[in-house]
Amino acid sequence: MHLNTAFLKLPLRAEGEDPSLLVKTFVDVAHLFTVLSNDDHQVLYGRRGTGKTHALKYLVEYTRSRRQVSLYVDMRTIGSSGGLYSDDTAPLSERATRLLMDTLLAIHDQLATFALGDSDLAQAAQPELLPRLDALAEVATEVRVAGTVEQHVAASESASEKASGSASLDTTGKLTMAAGTDVSQAASVERRRTEKGQEVHRVHFGSASKRLADVVAALPGARLWLMLDEWSVIPRDLQPYLADFLRRCMLPVKGMTVKIGAIEQRSWFRLGTNTGDYVGLELGADISANLDLDDFMVFNNDPERAKAFLRDLLFRHVRAIYASEGNEARAPRTADELVSLAFTQVNAFAEYVRASEGVPRDAVNILGLAAQKAFEEKISVQHVRSAARAWYQRDKLRAVNANESAADLLTWIISEVIGNRHARAFLLEQGRDHQLIGTLYDARVLHVLKRGVHGGDIAGVRFNVYALDYGCYVDLATTSNAPRGLFAVLEEDGTERFVEVPQDDYRSIRRAILDLAAFERYLGERTRGGR
Repeated sequence: MHLNTAFLKLPLRAEGEDPSLLVKTFVDVAHLFTVLSNDDHQVLYGRRGTGKTHALKYLVEYTRSRRQVSLYVDMRTIGSSGGLYSDDTAPLSERATRLLMDTLLAIHDQLATFALGDSDLAQAAQPELLPRLDALAEVATEVRVAGTVEQHVAASESASEKASGSASLDTTGKLTMAAGTDVSQAASVERRRTEKGQEVHRVHFGSASKRLADVVAALPGARLWLMLDEWSVIPRDLQPYLADFLRRCMLPVKGMTVKIGAIEQRSWFRLGTNTGDYVGLELGADISANLDLDDFMVFNNDPERAKAFLRDLLFRHVRAIYASEGNEARAPRTADELVSLAFTQVNAFAEYVRASEGVPRDAVNILGLAAQKAFEEKISVQHVRSAARAWYQRDKLRAVNANESAADLLTWIISEVIGNRHARAFLLEQGRDHQLIGTLYDARVLHVLKRGVHGGDIAGVRFNVYALDYGCYVDLATTSNAPRGLFAVLEEDGTERFVEVPQDDYRSIRRAILDLAAFERYLGERTRGGR
């Protein structure tokens, strides 16, 4: 099998892969797994394609290898997320309650599957675990009628009186007379109670928490790991209610650890109330939010670490593919040998790493396109650039163009940063990011390289460094209009230079700061000009 053929077989998503393959192909980055595998409740942030699912599923297999019960719940498969959950015409309380019930039932079903299994752990836990799971199911499926109650009371009463008399004369001349009165009285009272309303489900937080605690106590080692992935697919208005359910029912349970995979820009964990309290999870207090795969995958600060990561990632996947087809003996023996056999030169692999921008899914897709273009040849710099351009236009730009305002902002940024400043990155003040910046970041056409950069002549203000995606300027790579560096800064001697690796402090970064108010003015002028 040719290496390019193996590249075309690289899996694009982790959720459908065999768990053993996920274990073989997992690559740790900067002690990511050490932080992820502790017992704390955590939110794992990361944009699409950064490896959240792979990391969580690897954690599931790791904890199971230590003889602990670990569950993976994909929130995309819970209940009818495409129906009732997103039906704005249904009452919020009903949608939220259904979501909580469906989530609890999904957990119950996976626990029941474990309990009915034939492993020695399941067999030992069955006598205590099965009755407790039945009690948990009862809590999850409890129903009540909510609505108006009507009572109908009717009373009736009737009375009658009848008088009668008779007289008769027999043959002897005897006269007989009779008189009588017939009195009857009847009374009836009718009472009827009518309940009108929709049958809705109810989850009692206290009962659910107690039943969960009973179940966890019956598990091996009295431990339960719960991975809730794809949190961001839950309708935004329902997220705080599920988060509140976790805070009240699961997080307090001794021996239970909850990990959540989410996209930061699409997540809403906390809803404030008029009383000063809140519904949901307080990040940092109720649950840690100290893991962001985008931070772990930022490679512009360390190109060598970036190359080492992708080398190892490709090597593990290619070896697994060769092994699955019985050709392991023909597979590259080392990661360096793989790079040497697959790429025309070291520069071609470096260009590929740069084009991937630290996003594993983008890396896999770009490599597949490059392999198609190379056919049976080694992959060259030109193959990488052509593949990166195609992937940018096919996937990223198409997603951006679905939002007209976001597309306008991207066009303006490219013109301002690359066209006018000859840079490929810019700075935005922390806490004042434009809403559309989040949209572009989520679409992976912008990447955060560093947070908290300080400019010496701007007291008390910190900035985040955003880089434009490789696809935004790949066509300029061999022209005089190619970016000269990340951004320009002012040196101590007053000269200006471009930097490649962002630092924490500079003498002056004014020229690198992006003024989003200028974008608003640009839109206004364009609108007036259109009139």
